[in-house]
Amino acid sequence: MAATTRALGIFAALSLASAAAGQSDPLAPGDHALPLPYKRVARSYVLHLPPAARGEAPLPLVIAFHGGGGNAKGFQEYAGLDGVADREGFAVAYPNGTGRLAPRLLTWNAGRCCGYALDNKIDDVGFARRVIASVAERAHIDRTRIYATGHSNGAMMAYRLAAEAATEIAAIAPVAGAMNLRRDFAPSRPVPVLHIHSVDDPRALYAGGDNKSFAGTPIHHEPVISGLQQWEKRNGCNGPGKELERRSAPAANGNGEHSAVHIAAGCPAGSAVELWKLNGAGHGWPGENPGPLPERVMGPHSNVISAAEEVWRFFARFPAKGSAE
Repeated sequence: MAATTRALGIFAALSLASAAAGQSDPLAPGDHALPLPYKRVARSYVLHLPPAARGEAPLPLVIAFHGGGGNAKGFQEYAGLDGVADREGFAVAYPNGTGRLAPRLLTWNAGRCCGYALDNKIDDVGFARRVIASVAERAHIDRTRIYATGHSNGAMMAYRLAAEAATEIAAIAPVAGAMNLRRDFAPSRPVPVLHIHSVDDPRALYAGGDNKSFAGTPIHHEPVISGLQQWEKRNGCNGPGKELERRSAPAANGNGEHSAVHIAAGCPAGSAVELWKLNGAGHGWPGENPGPLPERVMGPHSNVISAAEEVWRFFARFPAKGSAE
């Protein structure tokens, strides 16, 4: 207990010092590992600032939640978001979840999933809001352009953040993880949603159902479509849906071809609900980097689309909370 208290004291001191420095001297472009204790737990995040941080214009911010069993640094390495951020001029914050073996095997309390964070009722919505405030203390951020994405359990966390902190979030783009809330779905405002998921995902089941986590514990997945339908209703979508685009590409492992179709619901301007529906792909984050886990665990990797590119392409259509496309 004394060791924990001392550790929290060190984290708090470092955080206060960093915040004070950030308020008078914003952080330089590049990567910054930042402690951020929250509710007496030693938490942290990685902040990536693009070259545009040297300028005077405020930066959009993307909150990127790692998958269950991962961590911020690992997700940063395979997501490909930093390259897009440097080109397009936005910041990326990669928060760390919690777990018994931190900084490894971390999870998010995304409602009814997952692991340590769920079992210990970790307030990850509150922590995410604290991350946003912390970034604003250290960099010139446009608070009307805060977006969230995530992979797997991190995708579920992006959904929960939008549902429970809609006033903070301009749009979300969850990847390979359906909405899995415990409490009633009642966002305070419409939030644009892009979901990316493979119908052949062996881990986060597209049609919903029971499965096991990477640790072997039971987990229930909600159907992707049921979550999107809730957002369609909240966002006032009542027109016919339409197909926007189709793509196909050779499978990353050279075995056959993967395809993807981009579908949009009939939504008012500024309240889009859209789906990239992949075929032939597994549970991985689509793009050039297959990530750290083998295909026998994740299913086939796919580069039929780049999740990083499509996530930002969607976010860029919403230049402020509640804005038209």
